[in-house]
Amino acid sequence: MDTPIFIGHEIFRGSSYGRWHPLRVPRVSTVMDLSRAMGWLPDTQYITSPRAKPKALTGWHDPDYIAALQRIEAEQHATPDDLARYDIGSVTNPVFGEIFRRPATAAGGSILAGELLAGGGVIYNPAGGTHHGMRARANGFCYLNDPVLAMLSLRHHGVRRIAYIDIDAHHCDGVAEAFSGDADCLMVSVHEEGLWPRTGVLEDDAGGNAVNLPVPRGFNDAEMAFVREELILPKVAAFRPEAIVFLCGADAVEEDPLAHLSLSNNAHWEILRGLMDLGAPRLLVLGGGGYNPWTVGRLWTGIWGVLNGYDPAGTVPQAAQTVLRALTFEGNRRGRNPPEHWFKTLRDAPQEDAEISQAVLQRVAVLARQPLPARSLR
Repeated sequence: MDTPIFIGHEIFRGSSYGRWHPLRVPRVSTVMDLSRAMGWLPDTQYITSPRAKPKALTGWHDPDYIAALQRIEAEQHATPDDLARYDIGSVTNPVFGEIFRRPATAAGGSILAGELLAGGGVIYNPAGGTHHGMRARANGFCYLNDPVLAMLSLRHHGVRRIAYIDIDAHHCDGVAEAFSGDADCLMVSVHEEGLWPRTGVLEDDAGGNAVNLPVPRGFNDAEMAFVREELILPKVAAFRPEAIVFLCGADAVEEDPLAHLSLSNNAHWEILRGLMDLGAPRLLVLGGGGYNPWTVGRLWTGIWGVLNGYDPAGTVPQAAQTVLRALTFEGNRRGRNPPEHWFKTLRDAPQEDAEISQAVLQRVAVLARQPLPARSLR
């Protein structure tokens, strides 16, 4: 493909996990609207995501679990057995109107991306990134695991060696379960130390193919730049992947209500630029977490801009300001009193005076010496 492809769907515009759930906020629809308002998303670069069929989902997920999701959506009710077996109907993973169709649409986009990337290119599926989903259980707002399905789709279409980079504030426990010990998959996760699901400790190499960096609260741009240059990019470059999957969760940004990190959106964009410069023939970018509608919308729209060579800095046009001013959020103080720059620019102010903590320096030094997974014999 000659230009990056954006995969989206209108199902994400009106779908919500419920009035008080963190995923009540508009995310993908905001990115679609902002990207169009910026003049960055012509119809020629947009694909409507297909809804994955149950058979495609059972490429990793248990068939009984997929059948349960379909039944629960049809009945809009989870039994006590569903709660016990699948954790569906819990506060974290509630029953809602599109409980099957919404995640199946996000997964369909990621599966399609694996097919379209067989010949090379760049694809953005901001609805993707549900990295907590387990084989037979909902987990952490994730009913399916589309990153796993995307990488299996890449494998099915002839792409073997994959680097998976995840900078969501939460550790990618579902992806780690699926690819533990896979010598042709390098997993790099930078996540908040001690934050749910409390997996991905420094010593956990997931059977030899994972680099897990738990970072302290307040982790800042300078520290992420150090991690980028000393750990992420060298590891990926040495691995020489045939494809890179980058999950850019916006919950690592300072204003997110569920995490305690202090990144600006510049950090995410700079990692993406670094990964693009490595020249891997295939790049798939997924969304992930993020529960403040302004920080998610601005960051993920900037991701699409970077993929297309646009500069996300500067004042946005009036049409984009209208999109941003229409958002509302009662999740925290800054959501109730949003600063004016959230309406006028995509770019956060860079952190000029941030320092690198000894904890980050020491942990990166340990991981930088960790050997890469050995290549599998084929």
